[in-house]
Amino acid sequence: MSAVARALRVGTAGVALLALAGASPERGPPASDPQSLAYSIEEGRNLNAFLRDGPVAAHLLLRSGHDPHLIVAFPAGNSGVGVWFDRLAGKAQWQVDSSPVAVTSADGEGRALRGITATVSIDAPDLRVRGAVLSSVRVLRDYELSGKQPEVTYTGPKLGSQSVGWERDRLDGAPGYRLTLDVLDGRIVDGRIVAVPGGRIRIRLVALTGEKPLTPLAGAALLNSRAGDDPAARHALEFLSYREKFLAGSWRFDTYFGRDTLMSVRLLMPALTPRAIDAGLGSVLARLSPQGEVAHEEDVGEFAVLDHMRTDGTRSAAPVYDYKMVDETAMLAPVITHWLLDDPRARDHAAAFLAQDASNGRSNGAALAANLLKVVSESASFAADPRASHLVALKPGVNVGNWRDSEDGLGGGRFAYDVNAVLVPAALQAAARLEASRLLDPWLDASGRAKLRRAGEMARIWQARAPAMFDVRLPPAEARHAVAAAARKAGVSDRPALAAMPHGEFRFSALSLDGNGKPVGVLHSDEAFALLFSNPSPGDLDWMVATMMRPFPAGLMSDAGLFVANPAFASRGAAARFTPEAYHGEVVWSWQHALLLAGLDRQLARNDLPPAIRMHLTRARRQISSVIARTRKWRNSELWSWRVEAGKIEPSAFGASDRDADESNAAQLWSTVFLGLTR
Repeated sequence: MSAVARALRVGTAGVALLALAGASPERGPPASDPQSLAYSIEEGRNLNAFLRDGPVAAHLLLRSGHDPHLIVAFPAGNSGVGVWFDRLAGKAQWQVDSSPVAVTSADGEGRALRGITATVSIDAPDLRVRGAVLSSVRVLRDYELSGKQPEVTYTGPKLGSQSVGWERDRLDGAPGYRLTLDVLDGRIVDGRIVAVPGGRIRIRLVALTGEKPLTPLAGAALLNSRAGDDPAARHALEFLSYREKFLAGSWRFDTYFGRDTLMSVRLLMPALTPRAIDAGLGSVLARLSPQGEVAHEEDVGEFAVLDHMRTDGTRSAAPVYDYKMVDETAMLAPVITHWLLDDPRARDHAAAFLAQDASNGRSNGAALAANLLKVVSESASFAADPRASHLVALKPGVNVGNWRDSEDGLGGGRFAYDVNAVLVPAALQAAARLEASRLLDPWLDASGRAKLRRAGEMARIWQARAPAMFDVRLPPAEARHAVAAAARKAGVSDRPALAAMPHGEFRFSALSLDGNGKPVGVLHSDEAFALLFSNPSPGDLDWMVATMMRPFPAGLMSDAGLFVANPAFASRGAAARFTPEAYHGEVVWSWQHALLLAGLDRQLARNDLPPAIRMHLTRARRQISSVIARTRKWRNSELWSWRVEAGKIEPSAFGASDRDADESNAAQLWSTVFLGLTR
């Protein structure tokens, strides 16, 4: 029996925890292993250290400031451990003294636990533990926002003379979690960790999970020779890529998200290997509902156990899938069609890919056929009678349904622009193309083939009628007054914005329609979906691009990047939902830069554009490319906000302000997509 195992057999007393923290761990493979990965990112108040080594993958986050805490998130089972400390009178700064290394250990029953050990320090006079969470990342995420966790996940600390630790099994009795803090510099006094003279606390941490490791996709199995040369993006993508699935982001979303997978695969496609593309699309098909809906998110590991405890009284760990979104179901068809029919690499193995059995026992082809028939069924009412009430609405009782999935992301709207003006028509067109290709014949009966054959005509009706329902047109004086007022509020000059405004009426597409079909007048970046997934008329294309590229607050463009929303023309109530502190407000999302760039490239490949419009699009491409280069240090973040310095808009980390609604991920899947945009 190993020294670590013997220590664990003693139980969870402080002496055992201290022995574990000081034990020589069994390490993973050497750094020369091509599967190994180690890198760090400093962003705002967060220090992030990532490690993948053998069966261990972990993300250590250290949060500095008045409310310090540390979190270790594991892709395995979307699990994690974290400890939060009481608020400090002054700000404290963490540092990593020795980088994380992989640890393989065992629990009291001899079952494998895997994780990391690292040495960190903080310049705080003392630290008092406010709370510790060992569970699913979803539970840690909720605790971060609310300070609460389910009572059944709570475990108390075990104190040693110079250590404190927490340990427990998963709720279903499976191997669980352990977090140990061994105080190297400082003392534990009355439950507090007190600094040494000079005011510094140094801690060796050990963080472990018993969840089953994922299988990395890395190196030549992930990216081809066309991939962009961006080490930070490559690191993030490798940390988030596995044969079983792509992870949406870390630390907060270390598991499958349908939309993130689809958009990332589509934009990364030129740089990904066929094996990686098949893995990503296959993971989406494997999680479709029997009716063909794309799963938005999965509950796995202990969060699945918690779900089952609430719903059926069992402690099953069977995954639970969330189907509340409406955009992802429409997004699958155009993305997978682009792969199967438009990419020469897929043509020789498309039939074999569709014939493969997914983990749910259904073939990829059968799953895709179900999805296409679902889209056709949901679009039939509008195609037969084009009115707002027949558009695809958010699901009853749900306030989210597209990528703007915060509660205020659509400004209270029920019909999203991107879903109805772009994705549904694109899905119908893709359905017609797939039917004509005959690839799906083994999984379609005569009735199904007939329905898909009608999809092309339905797409034409949707494309002709749906976008116009989102039209907002303002008189010139009203629009200019709104721009001047928004500039004053932001603390920037209104001159560039006013100079770029049209002389006639001001036109843009509403972010959404409310339940009565009335436009929610927020200017937005989702026109970029139309550039990537549809073929607007040259005239419509010109004003779409012009609307986005005007200087903020007349448009969306700023020195900090392309804002995803601009409420300058909205009602006061709607505008209050879209501040620079709001998750989908006046903020910059990295992947939206990539979406616009890819969309412009697609439109510039057309041969029917008048020279003047081609010149406008080329100018817009140079402009967005310049902004992407200027904000390079932020590129792999999930999103960022901004501040005004000397009258100029400058980027700032989202989550760095106490007013921010949340914090961004240091590694975000769809923020790595610039690797695929190599033109």
